[in-house]
Amino acid sequence: MLLKDKLAFKKNTTTIVIILFFYAPLEVEAFGGEVIYAEDGPPNSGQPFISDIEKIAQLEPPKISESKMLHKVLHTIEKLKEKAGSEIPIIGVAMSPFSLPVMQLGFEKYLDSMHFRKDLFEHLMKVNEEFCVDWSNAQLEAGATAICFYDPISSPTIITRENYLETGFPIAQRTISRIKGATATHFASGNCLPIADLVSQTGTAVVGVSSKEDLSQLKNNFKNKVTVLGNLNGIEMRRWTTEQTTNIVREAIQKAAPGGGFILSDNHGEIPFQVSDEVLKTISETVQEYGKYPIITSNGN
Repeated sequence: MLLKDKLAFKKNTTTIVIILFFYAPLEVEAFGGEVIYAEDGPPNSGQPFISDIEKIAQLEPPKISESKMLHKVLHTIEKLKEKAGSEIPIIGVAMSPFSLPVMQLGFEKYLDSMHFRKDLFEHLMKVNEEFCVDWSNAQLEAGATAICFYDPISSPTIITRENYLETGFPIAQRTISRIKGATATHFASGNCLPIADLVSQTGTAVVGVSSKEDLSQLKNNFKNKVTVLGNLNGIEMRRWTTEQTTNIVREAIQKAAPGGGFILSDNHGEIPFQVSDEVLKTISETVQEYGKYPIITSNGN
């Protein structure tokens, strides 16, 4: 059950949610960047379009109204909304201003600007914040119920808590406060326990958590503050047997579902094409069997 009233679901029901994740480099493409397509996986960003960090000073946010690829997404949301009505939530997607630069510049140049060129870093954040807010609100206006705010660079897997306090945290607070709808912050399989108290203060309604961290501990840290989303390992899922799938899903439900505030999902934001239909079917059936309230845990409570 999600905590914010904009996304409140009943405890005793299973809810279908449409997540409109076209592909990660969509927004880089809107800036003029390259996208590389693959037959057996999702598209990826190509060569970063900012080759010299000095060019950041001239960067401006793309206009939503002039971007064909962004209009394709908005059109899809509108059509889905016509079909789904108000019964099925539609989740739009926006990259965090703090995480988008990895595809704009590449890791090395981005870290250089972050640590050694504060002037360029601040301009980049200003540009990306404006774009993120405009893009998020355009999706909401088209019919999206909420926005998935992808922010893997803020994860302690990549930067320290201290660095997050100075950068990703205030950027998330500023950006989320201007998005005219609920948000779900996703760290794309990165850890978040060391910054759980801070994430809860960003204004987000949901947090996507890693399979590398204990789900019970995550639930305790976010309880009554932010809904936990996760944390099935999509990579390992390719090798799961039916029995393993049932046990893993049941354990996740028992650890995090009691009391509400939990959405079962993979931990990264996408499930590989190589995961079998049988595994996906078993996940669904296990949720139907064990995911209804009141949740019965292994000790019978």
